[in-house]
Amino acid sequence: MAGKGIIHIYASHHNTIILLTDMTGAEVIAKCSGGQVVKAQHKEGSPYAAMKVAETVAEKAKEREIREVIVKVRGTGGNKSNSPGAGSEAAIRSLTRNGMIIKSIENVTPIPHNGCRKKKRYRGKKK
Repeated sequence: MAGKGIIHIYASHHNTIILLTDMTGAEVIAKCSGGQVVKAQHKEGSPYAAMKVAETVAEKAKEREIREVIVKVRGTGGNKSNSPGAGSEAAIRSLTRNGMIIKSIENVTPIPHNGCRKKKRYRGKKK
């Protein structure tokens, strides 16, 4: 029988972090980020880095006999951008290529209900 797990993908515009947990979400089985797979800091949030991160997490999942996963995608959220970065799609595609069976994909980006005030807009130099 195939094991089950939850894959949490945090995809901001600057980095991609993937976390594999058991079904309760309490025990972390595998964890990897964009900084562990690429050398240049500005490439941490790229689709290529996300693909490599997903590959390493999928390998660790295979070692623990986890095949079926629920994917939870998260953007930056809060009073910043609600859309996940470019790495989320590439990571999901890479997971399926590496033999993971995705049961569902869920967006868990935190959305404020009129919470914190947004940052003041930068207006450039005054003449």
